Amino acid sequence: MNSQKTFLADVGMKDLPFPIKVMSRSASDGQGTVAGISISARIMREFEARWIDTFIQIVHQHRDRIGTATLKQNILDYFKALQATVITLTFDFPFFYEKLTPVAREKCLVRYLCSYTVKANSLAGAPKATLKVNIPALTTYPVSAPEAQGGLFSQLSIITLEVEPRQEIFPEDLVDLVDRHALAPIYSFLTAEDQRYLINKAHADNKPSVAVLGAIKEELARNENIAWYAVASANYGMLHSYSTVIGTEKSMWIPFSGYEAGEI
Repeated sequence: MNSQKTFLADVGMKDLPFPIKVMSRSASDGQGTVAGISISARIMREFEARWIDTFIQIVHQHRDRIGTATLKQNILDYFKALQATVITLTFDFPFFYEKLTPVAREKCLVRYLCSYTVKANSLAGAPKATLKVNIPALTTYPVSAPEAQGGLFSQLSIITLEVEPRQEIFPEDLVDLVDRHALAPIYSFLTAEDQRYLINKAHADNKPSVAVLGAIKEELARNENIAWYAVASANYGMLHSYSTVIGTEKSMWIPFSGYEAGEI
């Protein structure tokens, strides 16, 4: 066998801007967006000169209804056409979710930064795909004084939630999960009465980021559709120029993160 054909090369590309449609709970044919597509692959050395053209050709063929399930199917086409042994494919994209303000019930669109990542390895079995969403929310500042009148106040937390679902999950599902447990969600528009409501809530409720992440982790651990998860929070206190970060993920050695099968 020609040694040139057996030499493997690592190749890649970052941030190809490309219009796609991603899976959405509110749009049956997907939500249109523009993704930055990145790939890393290990391919045959003789194929290196033309691999990028082949990759972009396949991107054109698979641009609709992008989700974890479709990506696990689509990556097999990349795998075969690129003559690859390892592939990691990532779609970074903005996703817009229409929400209602808490009191006035006004509609507002909120942007969330998301990523789909799918990985395939010729020796590791079926491809794995994850969805990651960065979700801004309010949490209680950790040095607040709950015993003092008006002593509680809030901070901005960017909660990053990444999951590997067994069946399709939508970006809206992860946003709703965080919003349920946060001190308050983030909106793109608020009326005066909405603002008063959220200010009063920030002074009345005590939900630090540690407690919020704990509640999110517990709900994920009890969800049998979630094969793996990671959750982290970057917290921007109003008195500091830096953020603090906390996080956790599901351990492969503890299948249900401490819960018995009957409790899930």
